Amino acid sequence: MTSTDHNGRLVHVVHTFAGIMLIVVGAFQVIESIAALARDEYLLVLPNYVFAIDLTRWGWIHLLLGLILAAVGVCLLLGKGWARIAGIVVAGIAALINFAWLPYAPLWAILSIGVNVLVIWALASARHSAPSPALPQTAAQRRAA
Repeated sequence: MTSTDHNGRLVHVVHTFAGIMLIVVGAFQVIESIAALARDEYLLVLPNYVFAIDLTRWGWIHLLLGLILAAVGVCLLLGKGWARIAGIVVAGIAALINFAWLPYAPLWAILSIGVNVLVIWALASARHSAPSPALPQTAAQRRAA
């Protein structure tokens, strides 16, 4: 097995992990939305909070975010090329939204932020080592192969 095969397999494994984690964090967001929409009396609302939004609105925000996260995760598992960048962007937005959600459900928010940061790291660090077919190989790449 060459290093290109190994790196390609590693990239596939990392993308699979990130896709599954996006689906999981999307499910967390949907659960948060259900809590905010159905039983908002169980959530603590702090007075004078900068991002004080009605819990029903927060519920809809989390529901939409969760569905988008899960959809991007499924597309990443299906191997869509755009899903890697979309996953980074959506996970970053989700981390920021969960930061604003911290006073309402701190444990859920911290867990979601951690998973989102892990997804961003996984998608940003996994690089294809094979040269692009549109770009010619350098002399060093030809010697290494």
